[in-house]
Amino acid sequence: MSKLPTLKYEEVVAKMKRLGFRFFRQGKGSHEIWVRDADGKIVPVPKHRGKDIKTGTLRAIIREIGVSVEEFLQA
Repeated sequence: MSKLPTLKYEEVVAKMKRLGFRFFRQGKGSHEIWVRDADGKIVPVPKHRGKDIKTGTLRAIIREIGVSVEEFLQA
């Protein structure tokens, strides 16, 4: 497992867009729901502008997307 850097909300969303995800709807509280139409994957993402997304949360997002850490970071 490679070392996972801290990323901000904007960086995570940009990578998700490059992986084929689009904003679907506002979730509960400060979360957004993102979906990939190709396979129907749905991923919640915390929207905390200007703050880093915690490493464990980021790793969970990557796991739900179904790509490796390296693939996510290269997107």
